[in-house]
Amino acid sequence: MILIMKKKKDNIAEYILYLWQLEDYLRAFPENAMANPELSDIMDMMHLEGITESGHLQLAQNALSELEDLHNELLDTEAPYRAVMIHLQPSLNVFKSKTDNPTMSDVEACLTLLYQVMLLRLQQQPISAETEVVVNDATQLLRFLSKTYYDESQGEV
Repeated sequence: MILIMKKKKDNIAEYILYLWQLEDYLRAFPENAMANPELSDIMDMMHLEGITESGHLQLAQNALSELEDLHNELLDTEAPYRAVMIHLQPSLNVFKSKTDNPTMSDVEACLTLLYQVMLLRLQQQPISAETEVVVNDATQLLRFLSKTYYDESQGEV
C-alpha cells in the first residue's frame, strides 16, 4: 500500500488510473489477490466498500475530489489552464453525453476518456484521429493538474 500512496504524491492522475485498473483487474481475476499482499489489501477494501462488481474505491474517489478542487482553483487563477479547458470543453461535453454518466465532472471525464482509450489500445482497437486530439488535450490538462498537485505537496506553490 505504501507504493500506491507514493504514486499518488508523484502523479495523482496516474494514481487514479492505476487504482481503476487494479479494480478492473481484481474483478476479472479475484483469485490473483491472494498471491500479492498489496492486491489482497485492495480486494479487501473493495469487499468492505461493496464495489466488487462496479464502482470505485474511496481512495480513488478522494483523490478525484482533490483533483477536482485543484481544477476549480486553477480555473479561477490560471489563464493558460482556463484556455486549455475552454478549448477542451466542447469535446468533453460530447464525450460525456455518450457515457452512462453524462453529469460527471470535467476531470472525471478526462480520466475516463484516457482509461477507455487505454483499454481500446490494449484490445488493439482503432482510435480515430479526432479522439487522439481530444486525448492529447485531456492529457495536457491532467499533466498540468498533476504537476501542480505535486508542486503543492512539495510546498513549491
